[in-house]
Amino acid sequence: MMGDPSFIIEGKISVKKPPKQTLPLVVSSPHSGRNYPQKFIAASDLTSLRLRSSEDSFVDEIFNSAPTLGAPFIKALFPRAFLDVNRQPFELDPSMFSDILPDFVTTQNSRISSGLGTIARVVSNGEKIYRDKLTFIEAETRINDFYWPYHQTLKTLIDDTKNKFGYCILLDCHSMPSGTTKYKNSYRSSTGRLGDIVLGDCYGTSCHRDIINSAIDILSGYGFSIRRNIPYAGGFITRNYGKPREAVHAIQIELNRALYMDEKLIERLDNIEPLTEAMTNFMDFLGNLLAPNNLAAE
Repeated sequence: MMGDPSFIIEGKISVKKPPKQTLPLVVSSPHSGRNYPQKFIAASDLTSLRLRSSEDSFVDEIFNSAPTLGAPFIKALFPRAFLDVNRQPFELDPSMFSDILPDFVTTQNSRISSGLGTIARVVSNGEKIYRDKLTFIEAETRINDFYWPYHQTLKTLIDDTKNKFGYCILLDCHSMPSGTTKYKNSYRSSTGRLGDIVLGDCYGTSCHRDIINSAIDILSGYGFSIRRNIPYAGGFITRNYGKPREAVHAIQIELNRALYMDEKLIERLDNIEPLTEAMTNFMDFLGNLLAPNNLAAE
């Protein structure tokens, strides 16, 4: 439609914008993509259900109302198992490749060791993705075609928001496996070691303390059990863009999957509806938390 501010980049990235942005908020869902390239599927012995186990399934649906509130919403359409934009651009495991990696590639850190670099070696339960070794040119092509467009688009949304309002709040949206945590029927009365929601601010470095404290208070008031930074303090997106002294405040939010989905079947539960309503209210609260320019700097 002519004049529609929303767009899709070559079937890889979806950006939904409100007709007029009224909130100093950008919402990102980097791990909920479900477009699996046929060549990628053919290169793995895993079933489609196993490949999907690394997704933040339905997170894009839960936060999809951001544009109706007045905030842009960006999501990756490609899956995390194919390429992870919540990593540095070249975090690669040398054991996955048939050729020697260039010197500029990061080949050793905890994420790579666990098999979850920019190009993942394994899915969520540790099963190996690829039947054969990859070539570096395959990884480089993915990074050029998928990674950089996502980050260039996200940076533009953040910069435009900061220019319009004087500051920007970035909400980076994820989900976490429940593990052995047991839940009651309602998310309002759920209990467990991981908590219902983990908010990450990179141990106080990616977001002004007043924003994160207010976020914790409002979500606790909704009835959720909240953890801060443990076990998820924030990935590359939160660390890279969260610069409070430059008026960009980034929060990573992790939703416990037991709140809204059957993790084995990757199917929605009825509780997804009240959870979506709660997250809509949370985004609205976050975007209206401060008068313009109150947090231009720490």
